[in-house]
Amino acid sequence: MQTVHLFPLSHCGLDAVSTLDQLCLGGLWDTAGYSREIDSPNSDLLVLEPVVDSSTSQPMPDAESASLRNPSASPSLLIGVGCCWAIVDEAHITLLAIHPMYRRQGFAKAILLELLCRARLKGLQWATLEVRISNKGAIALYESLGFQCVGERRKYYQDTGESALILWKKGLQTDGFRAELTAWNKQNKAALQQAGWQVQTLPASERKT
Repeated sequence: MQTVHLFPLSHCGLDAVSTLDQLCLGGLWDTAGYSREIDSPNSDLLVLEPVVDSSTSQPMPDAESASLRNPSASPSLLIGVGCCWAIVDEAHITLLAIHPMYRRQGFAKAILLELLCRARLKGLQWATLEVRISNKGAIALYESLGFQCVGERRKYYQDTGESALILWKKGLQTDGFRAELTAWNKQNKAALQQAGWQVQTLPASERKT
């Protein structure tokens, strides 16, 4: 079983998250942007990092993939990143990205569920986000967690001129949502374990780097 840590990003991880951003988001934020998010009391910025252990490392299908699990070849690999802003009563999910080699295994859902959990603990009432109309996988993920489409922002993405759907999830403070979070976390944990992964959520204070 391969262990992955989910934790708040610190300044020492800026280079790694910038590399992941370039790969997944085409340079949406630079290191200064991520640094501001780290320092902001209204931002939750989380990353997923594999715990390197040669005795449990799973084989990958080719040399490039294998290097992703080799600490000497890829010392600062991050699997994923997610960010959420607290704006009055709203949790605005600003980004969610997973390294291409680790997609469709449940990592995006793990980050998203933790962001929603943190939003609930902050007393926020609803969550919202924008997503590319063409990103069917992301839309399916959000809809599986109860997000609903409430509108569209035309030509929202400057790189392609593509429009964005506006998704919205209400009732974060209800008992029903608390029960949903528990059930979703349990289901996703089982799916990750079936794929050979376990995700451990750590507070920033437990990070040594």
